[in-house]
Amino acid sequence: MSQPTPTGPWGRVDADGTVYVVLPDGGERAVGQWAAGDPAAGLAFFSRKYDDLAVEIDLATRRLRDGKATPDQAAAVAARIRAALAEPAVVGDLAGLLARIGELDAAVAERRLTVRAERTRARNEAVAVREGLVAEAEQLAESTSWKATGERFREMLDQWRAAPRADRAKEQELWKRFSHARSGFDKRRRQHFAALDASRKEALGAKEKLVATAESLAESTDWSATSQAYRDLMAQWKAAPRGSRADEDQLWTRFRAAQDTFFAARSAKLDERDSGLRDNLQRREELLTEAEALLPVTDIRGAKAALRRIQEQWEAAGPVPRADRDRVEARLRTVEQAVRRSEAHEWRRTDPAARARAEDTVEMFRGSVAKLERALEAAQAAGDTGGAADAARSLTSTQALLAAAQRALDEFSA
Repeated sequence: MSQPTPTGPWGRVDADGTVYVVLPDGGERAVGQWAAGDPAAGLAFFSRKYDDLAVEIDLATRRLRDGKATPDQAAAVAARIRAALAEPAVVGDLAGLLARIGELDAAVAERRLTVRAERTRARNEAVAVREGLVAEAEQLAESTSWKATGERFREMLDQWRAAPRADRAKEQELWKRFSHARSGFDKRRRQHFAALDASRKEALGAKEKLVATAESLAESTDWSATSQAYRDLMAQWKAAPRGSRADEDQLWTRFRAAQDTFFAARSAKLDERDSGLRDNLQRREELLTEAEALLPVTDIRGAKAALRRIQEQWEAAGPVPRADRDRVEARLRTVEQAVRRSEAHEWRRTDPAARARAEDTVEMFRGSVAKLERALEAAQAAGDTGGAADAARSLTSTQALLAAAQRALDEFSA
């Protein structure tokens, strides 16, 4: 007696072991043969194969939703399972599985749109980042802050490389501008430092010549001419361009050493000479005592004659030590200036024309004062308060001018 035929909602096993699946249109299709034992086990076997396909669809859908699978990967799973269902070898809800495949296709299409939008946005952002770097690079291309700008260009290059990829044509266009700006700055920086190096070499050559000249003069005994020569060399040193600090320091040390050698020798020689001028100093100080005794001047003619005699003896006394020269010369100039001032004052005091002008001025102001006094009295008598006030102010001012003019006139009688 044959075993009963096992059936289910989605398929059955025939008496000869043929396994059928129910098609979406209600028909059925043989999907395989089961001859290994219990027909129900065969139906379960083919049902498990269906479950495997359903699990693949579910897994692909979930991975796509979670971003763990690309649209192409999910679409490949959907296409493979749809192809498998064209000649099914499983038992299960084929219509339901096809519907889930359709849902996966829709999710793939939606995800592709999202990915496309994200890529477009990312490309736009990448373009914006690179455009910002290009704008900054073009602005910095003319900078002369060589160190800081060079470091900033290196940072911007790292940022360029780290930025998301953009449209290839647009990225190449922006890279060309960025590279042109960076290359322009690098070229200008190289030219600057090349010129600076050339300038430093020129400065080094010029200052080496100055040092050589200074060293050749170090043993000179032509004190005056050589002193002036060293002053000229110092002016040329200050006017020359600067070299590197190390070279400058080394050359300056040599220059100063030569200069110090000369001036030390000159000082020693002048000190030796000054020691023989003490007698001259003593004589000039005696003459200064005589000259200063002329002050204050009371007899212009006698003071002038005495001063001329002192000046002649001053010259005859000869030079004095350098350390004392300015001091004694200043004291004599003080006496000379005092005598000249006294002479000028006496001339002004005795000048008839000047006295006449002073007298005329006093008389003029006296007349003005008298006139204003009469105007004041008249205003007061008439009760003109405003006129009286104006006359009083004018009278006060004119009286002050009269007093000053009188003092000037009195000097002629001093």
